[in-house]
Amino acid sequence: MTDATLVAVFAALGDDTRWSILAALGEGEASASALAERLPVTRQAIAKHLAVLREVGLVEPVPAGRELRYRVVGAELTATARRLDAVGAEWDRRLSAIKRIAEGL
Repeated sequence: MTDATLVAVFAALGDDTRWSILAALGEGEASASALAERLPVTRQAIAKHLAVLREVGLVEPVPAGRELRYRVVGAELTATARRLDAVGAEWDRRLSAIKRIAEGL
């Protein structure tokens, strides 16, 4: 996952509504209409938010008869989590080094 991709994912997730949509889809596939029934957002707004989430690879459409449902793409979320873990591990390493230096003074 490139830095540009990671930034785009975080920008998409920085919106409360998109986060709520992603959380709802974490419980199972749903159409824009079904999501609009669960969230305080119109179906048209849900569709726009789904387009953003789809563009960054966090959700994908799944045809179900005449309905188009969406599901979370777990691989993208896992890749994002791995990058965050790597950043956290690097900070932990740096803080440990600072602690050792400070304790040695």
